[in-house]
Amino acid sequence: MAAAAALSVNTPPEQPLEDNDTVSMSTVFHPGSQPQPDTVLSSSDGVLFYVHAPTIVTLFPSAFQQPGFAPISNPMFRETFIHLDGPSDELNIILHALYGTSPAAHYPSFETLISAVDRMPNYKISPKRLIRPTSPIYELLLSYAPLKPLDLYGLGAFHGIHSLCVSSSSHLLSYNLATISDQMAERIGAVYLKKLLLLHTERFDALKGILLHPPHPHPSTKECSFQDQRKLTRAWALVSAYLAWDARADLSTHTMKSTLNPLMENLTCSMCHRALEDRIKSVLGQWSSVKVSGYISRSHSFLTG
Repeated sequence: MAAAAALSVNTPPEQPLEDNDTVSMSTVFHPGSQPQPDTVLSSSDGVLFYVHAPTIVTLFPSAFQQPGFAPISNPMFRETFIHLDGPSDELNIILHALYGTSPAAHYPSFETLISAVDRMPNYKISPKRLIRPTSPIYELLLSYAPLKPLDLYGLGAFHGIHSLCVSSSSHLLSYNLATISDQMAERIGAVYLKKLLLLHTERFDALKGILLHPPHPHPSTKECSFQDQRKLTRAWALVSAYLAWDARADLSTHTMKSTLNPLMENLTCSMCHRALEDRIKSVLGQWSSVKVSGYISRSHSFLTG
C-alpha cells in the first residue's frame, strides 16, 4: 500500500475543512519533495499526492486531464486539486513510474501492480512507453515472472509491452496452454497467443528433430551384424517416441539422459555401446544448445512491441 501520513493541511476554497480535520498525504509525494511540487492529486480514498507537473507533462502532455479541466501544465492547477477515481496504492505506483523511481519500498501486491498499469490509459498515460527494460517498474513487474508468468505475459500482450512478453514467456515453457481461460486468452489477444503457441511448437519440433536419428551403425562383424544392430535402432525409436510424446517444452537434459542411458545396459557389442554413448552425448548437447531465449525472440521477431 502507498505510505501516507495524516496531517492538517490548508485546502482549496471549494473543499473547506474544519480546523480539527485531517487528511492523508503521501510520504513520498509531499509538499517538501523535489522537484518542488506545483500540483496536488487526490486519490479516491482521500490521499493527497503533491507532484511536479513539468516532470509529468514532459512525458505525457495530457496526463491526468479530467473533463472540464485544463491540461495539468496550466498554472491554474497551482491552487487546485485534481480529483482522481483511482485508489492511493495504484496512484502511488503510477507516479513512481512517471518519476522513474521504484514503489517496491511500499510492498505493493502483484494484483495492485497489474491494476495500476491497467489504469494508466484512463489517465492518458501509455504503459507501452513508460514500462521499458531497466526501468524500476519494469524490474519490479519482472520479479514476479517465476510466480505469475501467464498474468505477466497477459499484461505485456494487452498493453503491447513486447519486452515484457519476451522475458516472461521463458517461464511458460512448462505451462499447460490448454488450461488458459477464455478471459485470459481474450486479454492476451490473437497475435501474442499465437506466438506463445509457436514457442511451444518450435521447441517440440526441435526435440523431435534431435531424436529422429538413431546411433550410427558400425561395419558388420561376426559378433554384431547389421541385423543385430537393428535391435538397437528399434529400441532407440521406442524410447525417442516416449520422450517426444510425454515431453514438455522445458524438458531437462537430466530427464533425457536418465531415459536414454538404460539402452546401454544390455549391449554386448563394444562398438554399439560406443556409438550409442556418442549419440546420447550429441543429443544432450544439441538440446542444450536450443537456447530458450533464442526461440522466444524468434517466436516474437515480427512484433515491434
